[in-house]
Amino acid sequence: MGKTIDVEVVNPFLNAVVDVLSTMAQVVVTPEKPFVKKTSAAKGDITGIIGITGDSDKGTISVTFEEKLALVVVGNMLGEEIQEMNDEVRDAVGEITNMISGQARQGLATTGRKYHAAIPTVTVGRNHEVSHISDGPILAIPFTTPHGAITVEVCFGPLGI
Repeated sequence: MGKTIDVEVVNPFLNAVVDVLSTMAQVVVTPEKPFVKKTSAAKGDITGIIGITGDSDKGTISVTFEEKLALVVVGNMLGEEIQEMNDEVRDAVGEITNMISGQARQGLATTGRKYHAAIPTVTVGRNHEVSHISDGPILAIPFTTPHGAITVEVCFGPLGI
């Protein structure tokens, strides 16, 4: 197809996920090998997605958690055990998505790519889909934790598409 992924994009997201989850939720994450995702199927049960716009391109960033991990992360953030998906979990996943996006955008800024972000939205449910606003390639960066998996997806494309 001729679509390629800029490797400079990977490290800011790796660093953001590791830093945000360890700092905010005391969860150790281990990055796995990034890949180009071919489908819109989410790799988990709850996804925060945020649109971003730069000088020459636009895109989306999504953060998808397996349910067990989302409950642990939010529980650790709030200092209480969370038993089920609820509005608190939804809100927290949106905020975590915002934090990861913000930190990754700071990292991208060091490469000369500056982005502004929209407000995150959150989708919950098994077998949900993640819709990206660009038709660029979808870079999936998977992570494992002792409590389940998280996958960050990044998709950029030129403005106007």
